[in-house]
Amino acid sequence: MPIRPISPDRLVELLADRIAALPGAGDRRLRVAVDGAPAARPGELADALVEPLRLRGLPTLRVPAAGFLRPASVRLEYGKHDADAYHDLWLDDGALLREVLDPLEPGGDGRVLPSLRDPVTDRATRAPYTELPAGGVLLLDGALLLGRWLPLELTVHLALSPAALQRRTPPEEQWTLPAFARYAAETVPTEAADLTVRLDDPRHPALVEQA
Repeated sequence: MPIRPISPDRLVELLADRIAALPGAGDRRLRVAVDGAPAARPGELADALVEPLRLRGLPTLRVPAAGFLRPASVRLEYGKHDADAYHDLWLDDGALLREVLDPLEPGGDGRVLPSLRDPVTDRATRAPYTELPAGGVLLLDGALLLGRWLPLELTVHLALSPAALQRRTPPEEQWTLPAFARYAAETVPTEAADLTVRLDDPRHPALVEQA
């Protein structure tokens, strides 16, 4: 697979170009996911894409997957630091499909719920529905998103080596590392994603495209 060193700014522009070139761009609603461990900061890359896409005539809607976690009673059923539960149970796939992804299917009404539950307070956010215009782009970000059969037009995975992941994960979150090791072994996100960005050094990313 070709690996291309690239500057952070150029990476954003290249991804925006790639999204704008997707089949149906400008006509149908597109769903793009930026997948990565919190240490890779996928939300920052998704945020950085908003303005370049707008300049390309593509209105965007940002939705963090963290707003669609299951209730704490489910997430923490096996304790606060269970890596398998973090991998398997935390994300509410059904709610994400129902409230975000399915309404953006061709023929859908485009009404998206930007968040369902506050992951800190474990209470409903009561966020109002937002309509993504036809030709708009959903930018979803979060961890462990691939391998779930989510309907997405483009997936970008932010990859960290095990050493970089451990180094950049705060001490209080180190318990999640086995979940990401399992994700790498079972889902193999570097192969499942349409594009992979190596981010061991965030100042010097490298783009990996599937052959």
